Amino acid sequence: MKAAVLHAPCELRYEEIPTPVPGPGEVRIAVRYTGVCGSDIPRVLGNGAHFFPLVLGHEFSGTVDALGEGVTGWQAGDAVSAAPLIPCHQCEVCQRGLFSQCRKYSFVGSRQNGSWAEYVVVPQENVVKLDASIDHLAGAFMEPLTVGLHGLYLMDFRPGVDTVIIGMGTIGLLTLQAAKKLGAGRTVVMDIDPERLELARKLGADAAVNSTDADAVAQVMELTEGRGGEMVLETAGVPAAEILALQTAAAHGSVMFVGTPSKPLTLAPAQFELINRKELTVRGSWMSYSAPFPGREWKMAAQYLTDGSVQTAPLLDRVVGLDEAWNAFQDIRDGKVKGKVMFRVQG
Repeated sequence: MKAAVLHAPCELRYEEIPTPVPGPGEVRIAVRYTGVCGSDIPRVLGNGAHFFPLVLGHEFSGTVDALGEGVTGWQAGDAVSAAPLIPCHQCEVCQRGLFSQCRKYSFVGSRQNGSWAEYVVVPQENVVKLDASIDHLAGAFMEPLTVGLHGLYLMDFRPGVDTVIIGMGTIGLLTLQAAKKLGAGRTVVMDIDPERLELARKLGADAAVNSTDADAVAQVMELTEGRGGEMVLETAGVPAAEILALQTAAAHGSVMFVGTPSKPLTLAPAQFELINRKELTVRGSWMSYSAPFPGREWKMAAQYLTDGSVQTAPLLDRVVGLDEAWNAFQDIRDGKVKGKVMFRVQG
């Protein structure tokens, strides 16, 4: 089969490799579309890969192609996505349903070969059915959508409350749409990019604030009648956004850190004290799983994609063939990409 294979930092080759064979309890999926996640960027352009050679990719859609011994409930041609986390299901945290904290996990596209290939093999319990009405390109957004939903569920998101979402990348824009679907009250979004803020407005945000404005926090307070966000989600993973999450939260508000940190964070005493003075509930979110595995996040994401609650097309920067993977990463490196990059693999 053809695959985009990472051999070293900045050495991504489109080449022929053996087609994987599904073992007992496994399903082979013919990949239709697969995305570039922010976590893939340091693996390709830096030193983030666990080993070489490696086929990256964990956001994808496709069709069931072959079944391993003992697999039931699936048949060739079924439209599917798949959860990339492969927990052991045996350790203490797995037994508690905390699969994202599994101590012996594997992960499709980082700890084993992933979906930047014509075929990928996953355990049968990881396969998630896509309704026949869902376009496969939209279906490849399943995994990042579940990340936003997981953060909302962990913070016991409540309908009707003022909500601030910081960072309008793919996860932020998907989280915005999910929050609106779940009944968010006034939604205020923040980002440094005016184009991303305008897109957020089109996708349902009630107000947008450029976080580089000197009075950005004051703007949020004015938009929320002086209270701030009762629920604040930070999805950018950068220090300025992480601090803004504390500054824009309401008294007794909930702050959820969804973004993966990329740089050291230093809080001045007055910034840290906001947690105390406002009596904030501060939590973190990691991946997108709950019991029973893979979790309600995956069921809800499939439903939202089916009923059109979540738009994915406006989030795309480009859709290119898998053979153009390295060209896309050169543009990412050079700052020429402003949205999701999807690779078209088959079909």
